[in-house]
Amino acid sequence: MRRLLLTAAATTAAALALAACGTTEPAADKTEKAEKKASETITLKDGKGAEVKLDGPATKVVATEWNVVESLVSLGVDPVGVADVKGYKTWDSAVPLNNEPKDIGTRGEPSMDTIASLAPDLIVATSDLTPAAVKQLREVAPVIEVTSADGTGQIDQMLENVDLIAKATGTTDRAKSLREDFEAKVAEGKKALTDAGMAGKNFAFADGYVASNQVSIRPYTATSLIGEVNEAIGLKNAWTVKGDEAYGLGTTDVEGLTKLPGDTRFAYIGNDDDPSATPFTGALAKNSVWKSLPFVKAGDVHRLDDGIWMFGGPGSMEAYIDAVVGALTK
Repeated sequence: MRRLLLTAAATTAAALALAACGTTEPAADKTEKAEKKASETITLKDGKGAEVKLDGPATKVVATEWNVVESLVSLGVDPVGVADVKGYKTWDSAVPLNNEPKDIGTRGEPSMDTIASLAPDLIVATSDLTPAAVKQLREVAPVIEVTSADGTGQIDQMLENVDLIAKATGTTDRAKSLREDFEAKVAEGKKALTDAGMAGKNFAFADGYVASNQVSIRPYTATSLIGEVNEAIGLKNAWTVKGDEAYGLGTTDVEGLTKLPGDTRFAYIGNDDDPSATPFTGALAKNSVWKSLPFVKAGDVHRLDDGIWMFGGPGSMEAYIDAVVGALTK
């Protein structure tokens, strides 16, 4: 009888031990998962100073502006949603898309329903988007806003934006490489221009468009991103018009070009898919003022490669440097 009782007690103890093991293992798993999740949590401040928390590096990302699309692609993150995909492919082939993202609408008015259908874990917007639109986006997913442009330091702002997006996507090592590659390209471009005797030469970059048969020209002044890059590679910005505070962009017409120094080298970017955006070989071709300009007569007008987004990131600016150096040293 005593033997039977001992056996029964042992069996009961073993059963309780097994039951205990069955309850503690899942608890341990939950603890490990919670600790892992906590370690992966990312907390950062965006360009507007807002605190943004992410459960981990974002992988399903929507971008509302082309400059942040370019940054994502350069960092190795293929966005699931992009504003005006066709426009990006037209104007920013320097950093092409690797996938076929969903078109979320226009850059100024993205479709909230389309973005919500993508179930993103991050939306990257810019300071150009209205506060009302950003508020709506925050109801869909975490949003980081980057500062689109800063006339007091465009290159620094460009690189800061890349770093911010990298923190949110877990690609900080890639961001460091992008910065180093850009700095190396600037040094390379500066040396090439110096060797060609172009250091300190007057240089003016602009784009233009035709509307209602009127040509408008947009100078990229010294406080624009293009302007800062030009000076970084050793050129002198020839524009004297004042640009806006954010982008450093001015406004003039063909008569305004007569104020540029006579030894100016003039460059622009057009687009074959948009004839209205290439007036220098179109509407101005027979214009007497245009044809009388010293740099036009001297053949110092250069159309740079299409597909370089003038407000883009390091990738576009590297392509721009290559194009400028190629045009001025050939």
